[in-house]
Amino acid sequence: MTTRFDRAFHELEHPFAWLDFDALDHNISTVHNMCGEKNIRIATKSVRSVDILRYLQKNLHNVTGFMTFTAAETIFLLQQHFDNLLLGYPVMEEAAVRHLLQFVKAGKTVTFMVDKREHVKFLAELGQELGVRVQVCIDINVSNDFKLLYFGTKRSSLQSLESLTPFLEYIKNQAFIEVVGAMGYEAQIAGVGNRPDNAVKGKLIEVMQLQAKKQVTQFRRLAIAHIKAYFPNLHFVNGGGSGSMAYTAQQKEVSEITVGSAFYAPALFDQFTHLQLEKAAGFALSVTRKPEKNIVVCHGGGYLASGAISADRLPVFYEPTFFSYLSLEGAGEVQTPVKIKRKKVKIGDTLYFRHAKAGELCERFQELHGIRGDKYVGAYKTYRGDGQCFL
Repeated sequence: MTTRFDRAFHELEHPFAWLDFDALDHNISTVHNMCGEKNIRIATKSVRSVDILRYLQKNLHNVTGFMTFTAAETIFLLQQHFDNLLLGYPVMEEAAVRHLLQFVKAGKTVTFMVDKREHVKFLAELGQELGVRVQVCIDINVSNDFKLLYFGTKRSSLQSLESLTPFLEYIKNQAFIEVVGAMGYEAQIAGVGNRPDNAVKGKLIEVMQLQAKKQVTQFRRLAIAHIKAYFPNLHFVNGGGSGSMAYTAQQKEVSEITVGSAFYAPALFDQFTHLQLEKAAGFALSVTRKPEKNIVVCHGGGYLASGAISADRLPVFYEPTFFSYLSLEGAGEVQTPVKIKRKKVKIGDTLYFRHAKAGELCERFQELHGIRGDKYVGAYKTYRGDGQCFL
Protein backbone atom coordinates (compact mmCIF):
# COMPACT_ATOMS: atom_id res chain seq x y z
CA MET A 1 0.00 0.00 0.00
CA THR A 2 2.85 2.41 0.71
CA THR A 3 5.10 1.51 -2.22
CA ARG A 4 4.20 4.70 -4.06
CA PHE A 5 5.01 6.70 -0.92
CA ASP A 6 8.43 5.09 -0.77
CA ARG A 7 9.06 5.98 -4.42
CA ALA A 8 7.93 9.58 -4.03
CA PHE A 9 9.55 10.34 -0.68
CA HIS A 10 12.75 8.27 -0.83
CA GLU A 11 15.05 11.32 -0.70
CA LEU A 12 13.39 13.05 2.27
CA GLU A 13 14.93 13.28 5.72
CA HIS A 14 12.81 11.78 8.51
CA PRO A 15 10.50 12.48 10.22
CA PHE A 16 8.31 14.33 7.74
CA ALA A 17 4.61 15.03 7.20
CA TRP A 18 2.93 13.94 3.97
CA LEU A 19 -0.16 15.03 2.07
CA ASP A 20 -1.77 12.80 -0.56
CA PHE A 21 -3.41 15.11 -3.12
CA ASP A 22 -5.31 12.27 -4.77
CA ALA A 23 -6.98 11.50 -1.45
CA LEU A 24 -7.47 15.21 -0.73
CA ASP A 25 -9.22 15.71 -4.06
CA HIS A 26 -11.45 12.71 -3.34
CA ASN A 27 -12.37 14.19 0.03
CA ILE A 28 -13.11 17.58 -1.53
CA SER A 29 -15.53 15.83 -3.90
CA THR A 30 -17.12 13.97 -0.98
CA VAL A 31 -17.60 17.24 0.90
CA HIS A 32 -19.25 18.79 -2.15
CA ASN A 33 -21.65 15.87 -2.50
CA MET A 34 -22.57 15.70 1.18
CA CYS A 35 -23.04 19.44 1.68
CA GLY A 36 -25.30 19.77 -1.33
CA GLU A 37 -26.34 23.36 -2.00
CA LYS A 38 -25.14 24.70 1.35
CA ASN A 39 -22.24 27.12 1.49
CA ILE A 40 -19.03 25.81 3.05
CA ARG A 41 -16.94 27.60 5.62
CA ILE A 42 -13.47 26.08 5.91
CA ALA A 43 -12.27 25.42 9.48
CA THR A 44 -8.70 26.67 9.52
CA LYS A 45 -7.74 24.84 12.72
CA SER A 46 -8.14 21.56 10.85
CA VAL A 47 -5.87 22.66 7.99
CA ARG A 48 -3.21 25.04 9.44
CA SER A 49 -1.47 25.73 6.17
CA VAL A 50 -1.88 28.84 4.04
CA ASP A 51 -0.94 26.90 0.92
CA ILE A 52 -3.59 24.24 1.53
CA LEU A 53 -6.24 26.77 2.56
CA ARG A 54 -5.71 28.43 -0.82
CA TYR A 55 -5.88 25.05 -2.56
CA LEU A 56 -9.20 24.28 -0.85
CA GLN A 57 -10.58 27.72 -1.64
CA LYS A 58 -9.69 27.23 -5.30
CA ASN A 59 -11.12 23.72 -5.58
CA LEU A 60 -14.31 24.12 -3.56
CA HIS A 61 -17.05 25.82 -5.58
CA ASN A 62 -19.17 27.19 -2.73
CA VAL A 63 -16.73 28.52 -0.13
CA THR A 64 -18.26 31.41 1.79
CA GLY A 65 -15.28 32.08 4.05
CA PHE A 66 -13.18 30.65 6.85
CA MET A 67 -13.65 29.84 10.52
CA THR A 68 -10.53 30.80 12.45
CA PHE A 69 -9.56 29.86 15.99
CA THR A 70 -7.62 32.78 17.53
CA ALA A 71 -7.38 36.52 17.03
CA ALA A 72 -3.67 36.26 16.19
CA GLU A 73 -4.35 33.60 13.54
CA THR A 74 -7.09 35.79 12.07
CA ILE A 75 -4.66 38.70 11.79
CA PHE A 76 -2.12 36.42 10.11
CA LEU A 77 -4.64 35.22 7.52
CA LEU A 78 -5.80 38.76 6.82
CA GLN A 79 -2.17 39.66 6.18
CA GLN A 80 -2.10 36.77 3.68
CA HIS A 81 -5.05 38.43 1.88
CA PHE A 82 -7.82 36.10 3.08
CA ASP A 83 -11.24 37.61 3.82
CA ASN A 84 -14.64 36.71 5.28
CA LEU A 85 -13.24 35.34 8.52
CA LEU A 86 -15.46 34.12 11.35
CA LEU A 87 -13.69 33.72 14.68
CA GLY A 88 -15.11 30.43 15.89
CA TYR A 89 -14.49 31.17 19.56
CA PRO A 90 -14.82 34.25 21.79
CA VAL A 91 -11.59 36.24 22.12
CA MET A 92 -10.67 38.78 24.79
CA GLU A 93 -7.20 39.87 23.59
CA GLU A 94 -7.43 43.65 23.48
CA ALA A 95 -4.38 44.48 21.34
CA ALA A 96 -5.21 41.77 18.79
CA VAL A 97 -8.86 42.81 18.53
CA ARG A 98 -7.82 46.44 18.05
CA HIS A 99 -5.63 45.25 15.19
CA LEU A 100 -8.51 43.25 13.71
CA LEU A 101 -10.82 46.25 13.83
CA GLN A 102 -8.28 48.25 11.84
CA PHE A 103 -8.63 45.62 9.11
CA VAL A 104 -12.40 46.02 9.35
CA LYS A 105 -12.03 49.78 8.88
CA ALA A 106 -9.98 49.01 5.78
CA GLY A 107 -12.82 46.95 4.31
CA LYS A 108 -12.16 43.39 5.48
CA THR A 109 -14.96 41.23 6.88
CA VAL A 110 -14.30 39.82 10.36
CA THR A 111 -17.03 38.41 12.58
CA PHE A 112 -16.62 37.73 16.30
CA MET A 113 -18.29 34.91 18.25
CA VAL A 114 -20.31 35.84 21.34
CA ASP A 115 -22.50 34.10 23.89
CA LYS A 116 -22.04 36.28 27.03
CA ARG A 117 -22.58 39.92 27.83
CA GLU A 118 -18.89 40.21 28.71
CA HIS A 119 -17.98 39.37 25.11
CA VAL A 120 -20.37 41.97 23.72
CA LYS A 121 -19.36 44.70 26.19
CA PHE A 122 -15.68 44.19 25.38
CA LEU A 123 -16.26 44.42 21.62
CA ALA A 124 -18.72 47.31 21.89
CA GLU A 125 -16.27 49.44 23.88
CA LEU A 126 -13.47 48.88 21.37
CA GLY A 127 -15.84 49.47 18.48
CA GLN A 128 -16.98 52.77 19.95
CA GLU A 129 -13.39 53.85 20.62
CA LEU A 130 -12.31 53.09 17.05
CA GLY A 131 -15.54 54.14 15.36
CA VAL A 132 -16.30 50.66 14.00
CA ARG A 133 -19.51 48.65 14.07
CA VAL A 134 -18.36 45.22 15.18
CA GLN A 135 -19.98 42.25 13.47
CA VAL A 136 -20.87 39.36 15.79
CA CYS A 137 -22.21 35.83 15.51
CA ILE A 138 -24.38 34.46 18.32
CA ASP A 139 -23.31 30.98 19.43
CA ILE A 140 -26.21 28.90 20.70
CA ASN A 141 -25.68 25.66 22.59
CA VAL A 142 -27.45 22.75 20.88
CA SER A 143 -26.03 20.04 23.14
CA ASN A 144 -28.42 17.48 24.61
CA ASP A 145 -28.94 16.96 28.32
CA PHE A 146 -30.30 13.44 28.73
CA LYS A 147 -30.27 13.88 32.53
CA LEU A 148 -28.08 10.85 33.14
CA LEU A 149 -25.71 11.96 30.39
CA TYR A 150 -24.80 15.33 28.90
CA PHE A 151 -24.29 14.71 25.19
CA GLY A 152 -22.36 17.50 23.49
CA THR A 153 -19.93 20.22 24.50
CA LYS A 154 -20.01 22.65 27.40
CA ARG A 155 -19.23 25.86 25.55
CA SER A 156 -21.95 28.38 24.86
CA SER A 157 -24.08 29.58 27.76
CA LEU A 158 -27.13 30.06 25.51
CA GLN A 159 -28.91 26.75 26.10
CA SER A 160 -32.54 27.83 25.95
CA LEU A 161 -34.86 30.52 24.64
CA GLU A 162 -35.10 31.78 28.23
CA SER A 163 -31.34 32.40 28.35
CA LEU A 164 -31.32 33.78 24.80
CA THR A 165 -33.96 36.49 25.29
CA PRO A 166 -32.13 38.75 27.81
CA PHE A 167 -28.93 38.36 25.79
CA LEU A 168 -30.67 39.55 22.62
CA GLU A 169 -32.21 42.46 24.52
CA TYR A 170 -28.77 43.46 25.75
CA ILE A 171 -27.21 43.35 22.28
CA LYS A 172 -30.08 45.33 20.78
CA ASN A 173 -29.04 48.33 22.86
CA GLN A 174 -25.41 48.27 21.68
CA ALA A 175 -24.93 50.88 18.96
CA PHE A 176 -21.54 49.56 17.87
CA ILE A 177 -22.56 45.89 17.60
CA GLU A 178 -24.13 44.39 14.47
CA VAL A 179 -25.51 40.85 14.65
CA VAL A 180 -24.80 39.25 11.27
CA GLY A 181 -24.81 35.55 12.08
CA ALA A 182 -25.80 32.74 14.37
CA MET A 183 -24.18 29.37 14.97
CA GLY A 184 -25.54 26.13 16.39
CA TYR A 185 -22.79 23.51 16.26
CA GLU A 186 -24.01 19.96 16.85
CA ALA A 187 -20.71 18.58 18.19
CA GLN A 188 -22.38 15.44 19.52
CA ILE A 189 -23.19 14.49 15.91
CA ALA A 190 -20.38 16.14 13.95
CA GLY A 191 -17.51 15.13 16.22
CA VAL A 192 -18.48 11.78 17.73
CA GLY A 193 -18.00 8.67 15.62
CA ASN A 194 -20.49 5.82 15.87
CA ARG A 195 -17.93 3.06 15.32
CA PRO A 196 -15.55 3.13 18.30
CA ASP A 197 -13.56 0.06 19.32
CA ASN A 198 -16.26 -0.83 21.85
CA ALA A 199 -19.25 -2.15 19.87
CA VAL A 200 -21.69 -1.67 22.77
CA LYS A 201 -20.60 1.94 23.09
CA GLY A 202 -21.10 2.35 19.35
CA LYS A 203 -24.72 1.15 19.56
CA LEU A 204 -25.37 3.54 22.45
CA ILE A 205 -23.91 6.44 20.46
CA GLU A 206 -26.12 5.62 17.47
CA VAL A 207 -29.24 5.67 19.64
CA MET A 208 -28.25 8.93 21.32
CA GLN A 209 -27.35 10.60 18.01
CA LEU A 210 -30.71 9.64 16.53
CA GLN A 211 -32.47 11.29 19.45
CA ALA A 212 -30.04 14.22 19.40
CA LYS A 213 -30.80 15.00 15.77
CA LYS A 214 -34.50 15.41 16.56
CA GLN A 215 -33.80 17.73 19.48
CA VAL A 216 -31.13 19.74 17.68
CA THR A 217 -33.39 20.30 14.68
CA GLN A 218 -36.25 21.48 16.87
CA PHE A 219 -34.28 23.77 19.19
CA ARG A 220 -32.00 25.30 16.56
CA ARG A 221 -34.95 26.26 14.35
CA LEU A 222 -36.73 27.85 17.29
CA ALA A 223 -33.58 29.66 18.41
CA ILE A 224 -32.81 31.02 14.95
CA ALA A 225 -36.39 32.21 14.53
CA HIS A 226 -36.11 33.93 17.92
CA ILE A 227 -32.85 35.63 16.94
CA LYS A 228 -34.36 36.77 13.63
CA ALA A 229 -37.26 38.35 15.49
CA TYR A 230 -34.67 40.75 16.96
CA PHE A 231 -32.21 40.82 14.06
CA PRO A 232 -34.03 39.95 10.84
CA ASN A 233 -31.11 40.61 8.50
CA LEU A 234 -28.79 37.77 9.43
CA HIS A 235 -26.13 37.15 6.77
CA PHE A 236 -25.62 33.51 7.70
CA VAL A 237 -26.59 30.67 10.01
CA ASN A 238 -23.68 28.31 10.63
CA GLY A 239 -23.94 24.70 11.67
CA GLY A 240 -22.48 21.28 11.30
CA GLY A 241 -19.03 19.85 10.94
CA SER A 242 -17.26 17.11 9.04
CA GLY A 243 -19.12 14.33 10.81
CA SER A 244 -22.60 15.76 10.28
CA MET A 245 -22.51 17.15 6.74
CA ALA A 246 -25.34 15.03 5.34
CA TYR A 247 -27.61 15.76 8.32
CA THR A 248 -26.83 19.49 8.43
CA ALA A 249 -27.33 19.85 4.67
CA GLN A 250 -31.01 18.95 5.25
CA GLN A 251 -31.54 21.62 7.92
CA LYS A 252 -33.55 24.48 6.42
CA GLU A 253 -32.40 27.11 8.91
CA VAL A 254 -28.69 26.50 8.24
CA SER A 255 -27.12 28.44 5.37
CA GLU A 256 -23.51 27.24 5.70
CA ILE A 257 -21.65 24.21 7.02
CA THR A 258 -18.23 24.37 8.65
CA VAL A 259 -15.88 21.69 7.28
CA GLY A 260 -12.26 21.05 8.17
CA SER A 261 -11.27 17.56 9.31
CA ALA A 262 -12.91 15.88 6.32
CA PHE A 263 -10.20 17.18 4.01
CA TYR A 264 -7.29 15.44 5.77
CA ALA A 265 -9.48 12.56 7.08
CA PRO A 266 -7.59 11.96 10.34
CA ALA A 267 -7.84 8.70 12.25
CA LEU A 268 -10.72 9.71 14.53
CA PHE A 269 -12.92 9.98 11.46
CA ASP A 270 -12.43 6.29 10.73
CA GLN A 271 -15.09 5.85 13.43
CA PHE A 272 -17.82 7.42 11.27
CA THR A 273 -19.66 4.69 9.36
CA HIS A 274 -21.33 7.10 6.91
CA LEU A 275 -18.20 8.92 5.75
CA GLN A 276 -16.37 7.64 2.67
CA LEU A 277 -13.13 9.58 3.09
CA GLU A 278 -9.60 8.67 2.05
CA LYS A 279 -6.42 8.93 4.11
CA ALA A 280 -5.00 12.25 2.99
CA ALA A 281 -2.41 13.33 5.56
CA GLY A 282 0.02 11.89 8.06
CA PHE A 283 3.65 11.56 8.98
CA ALA A 284 6.54 9.20 8.34
CA LEU A 285 9.16 7.83 10.70
CA SER A 286 12.41 6.03 10.06
CA VAL A 287 13.10 2.58 11.52
CA THR A 288 16.40 2.92 13.41
CA ARG A 289 16.49 -0.14 15.70
CA LYS A 290 15.46 -3.79 15.71
CA PRO A 291 15.85 -5.19 19.24
CA GLU A 292 13.90 -8.38 18.48
CA LYS A 293 12.78 -10.35 15.44
CA ASN A 294 9.28 -8.87 15.42
CA ILE A 295 10.01 -5.53 17.09
CA VAL A 296 11.41 -2.42 15.41
CA VAL A 297 11.94 1.05 16.84
CA CYS A 298 11.06 4.25 15.01
CA HIS A 299 12.73 7.59 15.71
CA GLY A 300 10.01 9.94 17.07
CA GLY A 301 6.25 9.43 16.93
CA GLY A 302 4.80 10.85 20.13
CA TYR A 303 2.33 13.11 18.35
CA LEU A 304 -0.73 12.64 20.53
CA ALA A 305 -4.03 14.41 19.89
CA SER A 306 -5.83 16.72 22.31
CA GLY A 307 -9.01 15.74 24.13
CA ALA A 308 -9.96 13.26 26.83
CA ILE A 309 -7.10 10.82 27.39
CA SER A 310 -7.79 7.52 25.64
CA ALA A 311 -6.23 5.11 23.16
CA ASP A 312 -7.93 6.81 20.22
CA ARG A 313 -5.72 9.91 20.76
CA LEU A 314 -2.70 7.92 19.55
CA PRO A 315 -1.56 8.17 15.93
CA VAL A 316 -2.59 5.16 13.88
CA PHE A 317 -0.61 3.14 11.38
CA TYR A 318 -1.33 3.73 7.70
CA GLU A 319 -1.29 -0.07 7.36
CA PRO A 320 -2.85 -1.12 10.68
CA THR A 321 -3.01 -4.83 9.87
CA PHE A 322 0.78 -5.06 9.91
CA PHE A 323 1.70 -3.02 12.97
CA SER A 324 0.73 -2.36 16.57
CA TYR A 325 2.06 -0.43 19.54
CA LEU A 326 3.52 -2.02 22.64
CA SER A 327 0.93 -1.56 25.37
CA LEU A 328 3.51 -0.40 27.94
CA GLU A 329 5.16 2.18 25.66
CA GLY A 330 2.74 3.49 23.05
CA ALA A 331 3.93 6.36 20.83
CA GLY A 332 7.15 7.75 22.31
CA GLU A 333 8.55 11.25 22.48
CA VAL A 334 11.82 10.38 20.71
CA GLN A 335 11.37 6.73 19.83
CA THR A 336 8.44 4.41 19.28
CA PRO A 337 8.73 0.60 19.44
CA VAL A 338 6.44 -1.19 17.03
CA LYS A 339 5.36 -4.82 16.86
CA ILE A 340 5.48 -6.24 13.33
CA LYS A 341 2.88 -8.71 12.01
CA ARG A 342 3.15 -10.52 8.65
CA LYS A 343 5.57 -8.05 7.08
CA LYS A 344 9.33 -7.74 6.67
CA VAL A 345 10.77 -4.52 8.05
CA LYS A 346 14.44 -3.67 8.32
CA ILE A 347 16.51 -0.83 9.72
CA GLY A 348 16.31 2.16 7.38
CA ASP A 349 12.75 1.46 6.25
CA THR A 350 9.94 4.00 6.62
CA LEU A 351 6.69 3.51 8.52
CA TYR A 352 3.74 5.75 7.73
CA PHE A 353 1.26 7.04 10.30
CA ARG A 354 -1.85 9.22 10.53
CA HIS A 355 -2.59 11.67 13.30
CA ALA A 356 -5.76 11.15 15.32
CA LYS A 357 -6.93 14.71 14.61
CA ALA A 358 -6.49 16.92 11.56
CA GLY A 359 -4.67 20.23 11.92
CA GLU A 360 -2.71 19.33 15.03
CA LEU A 361 -0.33 17.36 12.82
CA CYS A 362 0.88 20.67 11.37
CA GLU A 363 2.04 21.89 14.78
CA ARG A 364 4.77 19.23 14.60
CA PHE A 365 6.10 19.89 11.11
CA GLN A 366 7.17 22.89 9.07
CA GLU A 367 6.06 21.40 5.75
CA LEU A 368 3.59 18.98 4.25
CA HIS A 369 5.26 16.98 1.50
CA GLY A 370 2.86 16.39 -1.36
CA ILE A 371 2.31 13.29 -3.45
CA ARG A 372 0.09 12.75 -6.48
CA GLY A 373 0.03 9.24 -7.90
CA ASP A 374 3.56 8.08 -7.10
CA LYS A 375 5.18 11.44 -7.86
CA TYR A 376 6.53 13.93 -5.37
CA VAL A 377 4.87 17.31 -6.05
CA GLY A 378 6.63 19.59 -3.59
CA ALA A 379 6.57 20.96 -0.07
CA TYR A 380 3.76 23.12 1.33
CA LYS A 381 4.39 25.22 4.41
CA THR A 382 2.36 24.73 7.57
CA TYR A 383 1.64 27.56 10.01
CA ARG A 384 4.73 26.41 11.89
CA GLY A 385 6.75 26.61 8.70
CA ASP A 386 5.61 30.23 8.42
CA GLY A 387 6.93 30.86 11.93
CA GLN A 388 3.47 30.89 13.51
CA CYS A 389 2.15 29.27 16.67
CA PHE A 390 -1.34 30.25 17.85
CA LEU A 391 -2.51 27.71 20.45
